[in-house]
Amino acid sequence: MTFRPLPAKATSALLREVKPLKALFHQAQKLDQLQQLVESQLQPAAREHCHIASWRDGCLLLIVTDGHWATRLRYQQRRLLKQLQALEAFATLTKIHFKVQPPTAERRVPGRTFCLSASAAENIQETADSISDPKLRAALERLAKHVTPSE
Repeated sequence: MTFRPLPAKATSALLREVKPLKALFHQAQKLDQLQQLVESQLQPAAREHCHIASWRDGCLLLIVTDGHWATRLRYQQRRLLKQLQALEAFATLTKIHFKVQPPTAERRVPGRTFCLSASAAENIQETADSISDPKLRAALERLAKHVTPSE
């Protein structure tokens, strides 16, 4: 008995047919529309630092990239609340909460980058040629490839 995977379905078909995915997709679309409305009421400089996290029971939770922007937005909170309440989508808005969450950028550990002179690379290659252990030989050959380009 062999395993035969089911044929892959198109993304659009999955979004139409699978109820949890369909609900999630509609919620994401709604949050995107609300994000555009919020951005229309924010100052241009603040738009990239403020994103909607949730909209539930009259409470809007905004994620802000750092404390500086959170403070600035808290000073403008009353004005922003009144402007958003004037919009039909936010008619039931009663509170705005701000949460600071720095962007999640990949933190790469800087690897050691080094370059060898041509003579050093040549010496390492000669050493690799005289080694009988295949793993050590391969490691030395990889090391010998780190040659500084000649100018």
